Amino acid sequence: MSQDLIELPHDVLLFDLDGVVYVGPHAVPGAVAAIAAASARGIRCCFVTNNASRTPEEVAQHLRDLGVDATAQDVVTSSQAGAGLVAERVDSGEVLAVGGRGVTEALRERGFDPVSAFDSGTVAVMQGYGADVGWRDLAEATYAIRAGLPWIATNLDMTFPTPRGFAPGNGALVGAVAAAVGRRPDAVAGKPEPALLLEAIHRTSALRPLMIGDRLDTDIAAGGRLGIETLLVMTGVCNDQQLLAAQGDEIPTFACIDLSCIESGTPLPAYEPGTWHSTREGR
Repeated sequence: MSQDLIELPHDVLLFDLDGVVYVGPHAVPGAVAAIAAASARGIRCCFVTNNASRTPEEVAQHLRDLGVDATAQDVVTSSQAGAGLVAERVDSGEVLAVGGRGVTEALRERGFDPVSAFDSGTVAVMQGYGADVGWRDLAEATYAIRAGLPWIATNLDMTFPTPRGFAPGNGALVGAVAAAVGRRPDAVAGKPEPALLLEAIHRTSALRPLMIGDRLDTDIAAGGRLGIETLLVMTGVCNDQQLLAAQGDEIPTFACIDLSCIESGTPLPAYEPGTWHSTREGR
């Protein structure tokens, strides 16, 4: 690659995963090369995900399998952000962990003792997605929350993609508990709420982060709420009509067909509301 390309004015790129870096088991065409090119120019690449079930190392291994040079330190999950929200409310102790291994490991990282049943020693509840979460887990959460304990949800995604199609996500399970306890969680970690991006910014010491995503209502809105610049790529769920209808925090700073726009190192194409077609044709 030429050494005289113009650098992006961002020190850390915050990548959403599904629909940006990969779709299902396969890398998005061009994504691996674009991430490698940004890294080669000295730009930190961090991967932020609402998926609470996997640990950072498991996510990093998935990325390495696709050809992305990533370590666990390059990944920030909604479970890690959720554990941070728990730490804002209680100093230590047993936390009822509802979800997969990503939830329990994130709590341990913060010095908490994750438990699977509520008793007098439990100090908080953290609820995240896990494929094996069942009625007993939701019942334990209900008992604890009704007893007055703080309740943190890792994310409120209503669906979760599987090889067979969309299945109920953490938001659906949180909704079941909310119906039983008569209230919503005290805080939510995942996008579009700010905690996940704030956790990533803190862990990477980012000064000029860029949030890159394919969803207006989560990825772009999360960046917009924090006042950081955002890049929408059209390799995931967003279509032309949705982009043209975007309002408020869901309007991206930049918009591109795919991640090739970060590979070159040239200035990103600014998005002007209502002009996506002309922007796209002008690439």
